[in-house]
Amino acid sequence: MRIAGSGADGEDWRLISGTLQDIQQALQMFEQHRRTRKVTVFGSARTTPESPCYTLSEELASCAIAAGFDVITGAGAGVMEAANRGAGSDHGFGLNVQLPFEQQPNPYIAGRSDRLVDFRYFFTRKLFFLRECDALVVLPGGFGTLDELFESLTLIQTGRIAPIPVVLLAPPGDPFWSNWQHTLRHDLIDRGLVSEADAALFCKASSAAEAMAQICRFYRVFHTARLVNDRLELLLHAPLTPTQLKVLNQRFADLLDSGQIEQDEICDVSDQLRPSLRFDFNDRKVGRLYQLIEHLNGLDLQGAPEPHHPEQRRCAFPPSPERGLP
Repeated sequence: MRIAGSGADGEDWRLISGTLQDIQQALQMFEQHRRTRKVTVFGSARTTPESPCYTLSEELASCAIAAGFDVITGAGAGVMEAANRGAGSDHGFGLNVQLPFEQQPNPYIAGRSDRLVDFRYFFTRKLFFLRECDALVVLPGGFGTLDELFESLTLIQTGRIAPIPVVLLAPPGDPFWSNWQHTLRHDLIDRGLVSEADAALFCKASSAAEAMAQICRFYRVFHTARLVNDRLELLLHAPLTPTQLKVLNQRFADLLDSGQIEQDEICDVSDQLRPSLRFDFNDRKVGRLYQLIEHLNGLDLQGAPEPHHPEQRRCAFPPSPERGLP
């Protein structure tokens, strides 16, 4: 209503209407699939079926589905087509975008109107790539792929999205990501333009199995993160021992604006009571937060049950009846 009184013209209203339609369609599509974690796959539309990257993308999607994850792509050709092919139409999603030249969704997602959205705008499409995913895998690509990667890293680094694993995947012997990391090291980190710890925001893999192992490891102990009353909560699959908590406070004291890392319990979105870590987080140190998550996932949790189903974003168990939730 405020916009209506601001003198917005026809072009302004086309932008507003198109944006809201993009968001509405995407929300409606993903609404029934929030329980399962999803892997977003980025990569070049120009990758041919004969390319090792095409084969690797297809294998990655197959491994993701076998591990219980679903797969999100940009619905186009190349790496996206391979990932939708590997995922199959029942476990893949396509976020297509309208371009000045004709772009048709790839044949492995085109027939699934319940799993395909045609976005008008890149910015709304990018929003849902990250809003709905729990892991990001990036294969070699051009301007579009690198744009998506850098925007994702920017949103992670600035705390605009919760921590997720970012895996840079290329076939064995392919130097694409090694060269990229060399540039990152010498032109950004050494100049002080990003911090040394920011290199922890991503990892590399040279096989589909390795990529999925890294994604599953990210959720071995860590479940999710959220802000509660301006304090960061890390929800876990299992509690820490007093000794482990003490070591955590010693090694990661620089993450705190004040106080200490405290252990507690909190209900997740499925009303399941989970162990948690709560602290006053210095939000300029997301790279160090990733190092803390890696530390947690490497802990020996003797006496605690080994976490199961890292692919489940929400608890698979019915909510506690005494809480009176449907």
